Amino acid sequence: MAKLEILIMPDPRLRTVAKPVDTFDGKLSQLVDEMIETMYDAEGIGLAATQVNVHKRLLVLDVSEAQDTPREYINPRILETIGSETCEEGCLSVPGFYADVSRADTVRVTAFNRQGVAFEETLEGMHAVCLQHEIDHLNGKLFVDYLSPLKRRMVIKKLEKAKKQAEQDKKKARL
Repeated sequence: MAKLEILIMPDPRLRTVAKPVDTFDGKLSQLVDEMIETMYDAEGIGLAATQVNVHKRLLVLDVSEAQDTPREYINPRILETIGSETCEEGCLSVPGFYADVSRADTVRVTAFNRQGVAFEETLEGMHAVCLQHEIDHLNGKLFVDYLSPLKRRMVIKKLEKAKKQAEQDKKKARL
């Protein structure tokens, strides 16, 4: 399997709204497997297809301690939210930055698995928070959008600076 490239903010492709998955086939199953591998390799607990430049409504996550229980949600839709909790979030597309974000503590979601079988479940705590974070990606939204404009600009400037430095380092390495 191939590890996929994760887009980094401020890449404008992260703002693309994903389209529903309408074909459940071997290609989709392979994409799910590659996303799970990429998520684990990056030491993340969730990954949306938008983050790997695939603009389909698909996300994977694994909030288990052992990182051995991957879940897939295709065309996920939140039916109900209950309660609220604030917790520190980070993101594979916004490396090195963390911020407190308030989200629903419990969500009821409907989705499909890779075989096209519909399911509905209620998620709580970190599982619920992670699902909401990844659905935001499918809607072209990042966790930094919950921050004040000043903090968001600071994050963007730091990421742009890190990107320029990495490009310069790459050029030097080729010389």
